[in-house]
Amino acid sequence: TPIILVHGIVDNRSVFALLRRALSRRGFGRVVTVNYSSITGDIRLLADRLGTVVGQVCEETGYERVHVVGHSMGGLVARYYVQRLGGDERVHTLVTLGSPHEGTAPAFVLPHPLVRQLRPGSDVVRELAGPAPGCRTRFVAVWSDLDRMMVPKRSATIVHPDLSARNVFMRGCGHMSLPIDGRVVHEICTTL
Repeated sequence: TPIILVHGIVDNRSVFALLRRALSRRGFGRVVTVNYSSITGDIRLLADRLGTVVGQVCEETGYERVHVVGHSMGGLVARYYVQRLGGDERVHTLVTLGSPHEGTAPAFVLPHPLVRQLRPGSDVVRELAGPAPGCRTRFVAVWSDLDRMMVPKRSATIVHPDLSARNVFMRGCGHMSLPIDGRVVHEICTTL
């Protein structure tokens, strides 16, 4: 099954270099990294663009479904695609790494429109908390006690009555270390 990797707000696809190699070594033949500019973006717009990439990958490979791994805001973009734009038809498993599913307090520091969508109680966070009956995607949310970008820490977990979600705690892993930490990489490979 193809895997699509989606980076966060201040990154680019290079954050996934180690994970990409690890997935390839374990036999995943098609690993696609998405690059986008978050400066002018909006989570809904980025989710729509992700949908285009998913469609292209499915068409190119002949697979009906893909797996997606999203770091930080990339996980929220992917979740929005799955949960609000019908992406559950195409995404078998979504793994999020330190994603602000319930918003995060540090997002109050910057007044940028995209960053506002990462705040607790934002329109995007409220939409994702809404009903999602019949969502077919399996969710795995990786979170850590040392993730300083997630305040509170548990905002990186998925607690939703309509979603099949498993929350995985990684002790001692910082926000930017999540995509490169060996334990996290092992968890992702095992899950997929």
